[in-house]
Formats: sequence, structure tokens, C-alpha cells
Amino acid sequence: MYTLAVQRDFVAQHFLIGGDWGPENRWHSHHYRLELQLAGPTLDQHGYLVDIVDVEAALEELCGDFRDKTLNDLPEFAGLNPSIEHFTRIVAQRLAARLATDHLTALTVRIWENDIAWAAYRLDLPPAA
Repeated sequence: MYTLAVQRDFVAQHFLIGGDWGPENRWHSHHYRLELQLAGPTLDQHGYLVDIVDVEAALEELCGDFRDKTLNDLPEFAGLNPSIEHFTRIVAQRLAARLATDHLTALTVRIWENDIAWAAYRLDLPPAA
């Protein structure tokens, strides 16, 4: 199985809802680090799992959708606690819709909210038609 990974950093804000998490209930910023891992068993005719330039462009565009925004204000987070767990799922689903996935069988998004805390979401992709 081949794996290709790309990372991006960006700053976004949020505040936690639905419980008493002390300071986390107040609006605050995180310097997020997002890692996208793409996996698949075969390569294309050029020896690539996927074109990394396309992956970087999709990831940069997606990070731009969240950069310097308050997650709570975005439609994807309506009614949700903007935890990094929810964040990873939302990002994974959006990236799966943006990327050509002919050779891909899985996509994993890992997001760090600081140097020690991260969450990940793995999305198994349907076989290419």
C-alpha cells in the first residue's frame, strides 16, 4: 500500500459548546497543523499515487476556507461542538469530494490543535468505476 502525505498550517478560532470546559468555552485561536494522508495499492502511468501538485492546491484551497475564521460561524459546524474530532471528519469529507481518487482507497486527515493534542479521521474511498 502506498501512502502520500502533505501538511499545512493555519490559524482559526473556535469556542466549545455543550459543556463546561473552562477557558475552552471562550473564543480563542489555535495554530492548527493539518496532515492529509492518501493511500492506495496502485500507481498511475507516471508512478504517482496522485499528482501532489493537485493535492497541494486542494489542501491550500480548503485551508483557506478555514484560515482566520471562527469555526462556530461556518455552516459545516452548525449545531456541532467544533472539536478537532468533528473538524477532522468535515475536512476529510470535503477533501474526498475535491480530489481525483482513481488510485486511492483511503484518505486520513490528522489535525493538531497544539504540540501534543491531535485527532484523526479515516475515510475509506469507494473503488474507481
